[in-house]
Amino acid sequence: MNARFLPLIAITLAGLSACAVPAPAPRQATQPPPRPVVITPPTPIVAPPAQSAAWIDWPIAQGFWVYRQDDRGSIALFGPANSDATVTLRCDRGRQRVYLARSGNGGTGTITIRTSSTLKSLAAAPTGGNPSYLATEILPNDRILDAITSTRGRIAIETTGMPAIAIPIWSEVPRVIEDCR
Repeated sequence: MNARFLPLIAITLAGLSACAVPAPAPRQATQPPPRPVVITPPTPIVAPPAQSAAWIDWPIAQGFWVYRQDDRGSIALFGPANSDATVTLRCDRGRQRVYLARSGNGGTGTITIRTSSTLKSLAAAPTGGNPSYLATEILPNDRILDAITSTRGRIAIETTGMPAIAIPIWSEVPRVIEDCR
């Protein structure tokens, strides 16, 4: 390289270094922005409607229907899984009767059945079994059975000395009723 260009190269390099952008100052560690706090209001506790409220608005009792057949006929059992049935509907073919029973202790009294079209009260008596049930006998041609099968998805059962309940009507119920006809 020619010596006469060395001073020119040195000046150019010095000028270029003067134009260089200074290195950025080290950043201070920043914390992530705070996350918004979501406050969820507590779920309101809704008390079941009073007995004077329309029965169609009562909460549906917890449980499932199960259909079975035995030597006497057929039976539909409603209640929570792995528990005794809350309500049973039995077809006794030998007696040509349908029996509706509600679990619980109680003396003789009535069972009132409410459907979307009909209200009927029937005499009821303890079954004498363990667990105890209060049961009523219904003739297979009684119109209340037709009202139960054609109701709008639920019926209410009011039993002397026990809290009233609303239960769903699934296919097991009309099946038992038809077994007795």
